[in-house]
Amino acid sequence: MTRTFRSVTLFWICTWALAVGPSDAQGAALKLDGPLIEQLTGLKGTLNEEEGVFKVTAPRTDLKFAIDDWAMPPFMGLTTWAAFQAGKAESAMIMGDMVLVEDEVNPVLSVLLDAGLSVTALHNHFFFDDPKVYFMHIGGEGSVETLASGFRKALAKVQAIRAAQPKPVRTFGGPAIAATNAITSKVVEEALGAKGQAKDGMFKAVIGRKVEMVCGCSVGKEMGVNTWAAFAGTDDLAVVDGDFAVLEDELQPVLKALRGSGINIVAIHHHMTHETPRMLFLHYWGKGRSQDLARGVRSALDAQAVVAKSVKPDHPVKPQ
Repeated sequence: MTRTFRSVTLFWICTWALAVGPSDAQGAALKLDGPLIEQLTGLKGTLNEEEGVFKVTAPRTDLKFAIDDWAMPPFMGLTTWAAFQAGKAESAMIMGDMVLVEDEVNPVLSVLLDAGLSVTALHNHFFFDDPKVYFMHIGGEGSVETLASGFRKALAKVQAIRAAQPKPVRTFGGPAIAATNAITSKVVEEALGAKGQAKDGMFKAVIGRKVEMVCGCSVGKEMGVNTWAAFAGTDDLAVVDGDFAVLEDELQPVLKALRGSGINIVAIHHHMTHETPRMLFLHYWGKGRSQDLARGVRSALDAQAVVAKSVKPDHPVKPQ
């Protein structure tokens, strides 16, 4: 082989290599600034070059957890984490899971929403846990700075709560709800904008939705596809609990509206499989004046309606 032929061959090999470039995962890894993510989150991380993911972790070592009377090490599933990957519509995306106790859940949820991240699920992973532990799954798209800083704010909120109260609180606080219920139905109906039923001084309204199951059957309110709100106590000091049936694009606006009204989120999950359209359910709990609570639920219904009007079946809106 002549020197000229070798030079030409080498030239074309190099040209081909530059044109092909690294794999998508490698390219994603190259775009992520691991040291910056570590700096912004305050956590050490690792890079998975094959998947192009940079992941930071924070084991819950500040509390002692027992599952089924067994002292559970963080390694067995009590570690908060966030994973970053280069995005397409945005420069980066984040997915993660936060290990939280009950008095941390709603303050952290509000911090995440205010920081522009999405909360996608809230549920338990264990039975017979002490203290009771919940897992908040998060997501989002945007700049690395926005996503990592938002996650850091959520971590800082947990630290602030535990610094002020080392032992987790087992109640929402505030005055006790009266044992005898005396809710004025008309007051709630007018604020809620929905009719309901009264029973023994309590009030409940149920709003149905429709989905189609895999069998082609249409199911609605009586089969469990519904949003509901139940009120007990008195008009001056009431409790509301309920469930919102939301489409995926409606979840974040409804969460924001409820939290903006001081209503607590206690679960986010699914109730069915293979339904069309995909329906998620979020459960909530609030205390206060019955009229204020009803207005808070109404604000979430209004936020849900705004999204529903703006969404076309083939053009879902970007989660807010």
